[in-house]
Amino acid sequence: MSDNLLPQKTTLKASLLLDTRSVLGEGAIWNDVDQKLYWVDIDPGLLHWFDPLTVHNETAVFNQKISTVVPTQHGNLLVALKDGIYSYKKASNQLDLVVSNPENDSSGNRFNDGKCDPSGRLWVGTMGDEQSAHLYRVDPDQSIHTMKTQVSTSNGLVWSPDKKKMYYIDTSTHKVVAYDYDDQSGQISNPADAIIIPDDMGKPDGSTIDSEGMIWIALWGGYAVTRWNPKTGALLCKVKVASKNVTSCAFGGKNLDTLYITTARTKTSEEELKLYPNSGGLFMIKPGVTGVKTNHFSG
Repeated sequence: MSDNLLPQKTTLKASLLLDTRSVLGEGAIWNDVDQKLYWVDIDPGLLHWFDPLTVHNETAVFNQKISTVVPTQHGNLLVALKDGIYSYKKASNQLDLVVSNPENDSSGNRFNDGKCDPSGRLWVGTMGDEQSAHLYRVDPDQSIHTMKTQVSTSNGLVWSPDKKKMYYIDTSTHKVVAYDYDDQSGQISNPADAIIIPDDMGKPDGSTIDSEGMIWIALWGGYAVTRWNPKTGALLCKVKVASKNVTSCAFGGKNLDTLYITTARTKTSEEELKLYPNSGGLFMIKPGVTGVKTNHFSG
């Protein structure tokens, strides 16, 4: 569907798919190989995978916080735990360390959001106090490179369909920053503000991009996912979600036409939970546009 068929500033409403009551649901990503949605519950260390055909959700439990999951080209998963990036084999429940967290000495810092670029390199950020965190790139040869310093909370990594731009969110800034992206080298340059999220809308958290190059942003404290034009900064669409803290979103399904949305119960008052009892659930909507295929790790 083109933009003129999805009117600007349309307001939609997501439906509850799974009442998981996650403490801190995050990291939604669709795996086109097994046709499942993967996502995490950070604080209790849970990795979920959901099959929309059977409506069955399975869970693996780790002994530390988990913040990111991405599929690999070899059929395994990469997961970001507090102390490092691991390869995970679901069938055998086997974890193998790929790279240690460079910030293990910073006790308050942990990995947060991450995704793979079009060439299969993993970009993953940390979060910490007072801009003590970083954005890293993990290459298929398992080397790790610091791509950005003085970060508070890395979130919302996506690449434009033409592979020319990388969009990045540091949540505390309320901005989506566009970088020129070189797919061959994996380098970024020329940062420029693409989208500014007004304070009264909430804080930008996870994001995804659709086939038209528009960015969908989950809003922490905003009860919504919003669609934006990164070339103009204009708000195009708002999807209401029955949870205060909306954390990530990903297009999935056979035709990539379903937007899956994760939420959190943490940082929600008892009064808010009474009003929104499904907070922490997994939500969905078919918004009338399609997503793009998930990039897999090439290592």
